Amino acid sequence: MLKLNRVHHIAIICTDYQRSKQFYTDVLGLTIVREVYRAERQSYKLDMEVSGLYQIELFSFPEPPARPSRPEAAGLRHLAFEVDDVEAAINHVNAHGVTAEPIRVDEFTGKRFTFLADPDGLPIEFYEK
Repeated sequence: MLKLNRVHHIAIICTDYQRSKQFYTDVLGLTIVREVYRAERQSYKLDMEVSGLYQIELFSFPEPPARPSRPEAAGLRHLAFEVDDVEAAINHVNAHGVTAEPIRVDEFTGKRFTFLADPDGLPIEFYEK
């Protein structure tokens, strides 16, 4: 039987590196681990941590193709972050000009959650602890 230990990283390709870097670091507060520019690929790679646990890789490539990214599109559905207080998280992103959807309640857990979008429309979920 295959033994998976944990999620190692999540990779995101953006269309505007500086705008996405600002969103993930300044708005969401992820910590930068390493940033490199790979000239041969004309690509930045930004490694970020979430509370020291998971690593998110942000890539830039020249003219990446568009991909459907609504929460119900086929493929990766969304990126979810656990938060202590969903209303406080919404207020924080609103202060940075980011709009979140109205709060919903998970019908099975009773937990509150909301969705917002990163600069490229990738659905981001805040799920209350």
